[in-house]
Amino acid sequence: MARIVLGAAASVAVYKSVDLASKLTQAGHSVRTVLTPRAAKLISPQLFAAVTGEPASVDEFSSERRGAMDHIELATWAELMLVAPCSAGLTARLALGLAEDLVSTVALALPAGRPRLVSPAMNPHMLASAPVQRNLATLRADGWTVIEPGAGHMACGVDGKGRLPDPAELVQAVERALR
Repeated sequence: MARIVLGAAASVAVYKSVDLASKLTQAGHSVRTVLTPRAAKLISPQLFAAVTGEPASVDEFSSERRGAMDHIELATWAELMLVAPCSAGLTARLALGLAEDLVSTVALALPAGRPRLVSPAMNPHMLASAPVQRNLATLRADGWTVIEPGAGHMACGVDGKGRLPDPAELVQAVERALR
């Protein structure tokens, strides 16, 4: 099975990422999670470590760091990168190549040809905005597979497209990308 880096951004949907990490691990994959600092304010990295048996990281320069260049080590280790959920802010950083957090630096350091998937999850109005659509188009052009969000009632009280797909659907997307 594959070595997967799971990136997680600050989104209400980040709670689903723990289930996703668990399901990927149950499917036989090795999963290391990297969270944006804002995501780590919503959910504990220790939850990801508990369900995967692998380290979960937020800050490359923390006292728990594994090596001198964790982003390089993680990117070299990964056979696939999945960012789920991906916020509007992280979508912009990835599209622009900004290395401002561990998730974006790992994405930039991922060797060419390795599958990279992104699953945006945000308010429907944010998702439909011209800048976010432009950034998603850029990611597609750069070789990212964009997993379309689902529609329904959102935590913000709005109905529409922007929900993180069910973790089982995301596992299927990973399996397709690995074939």
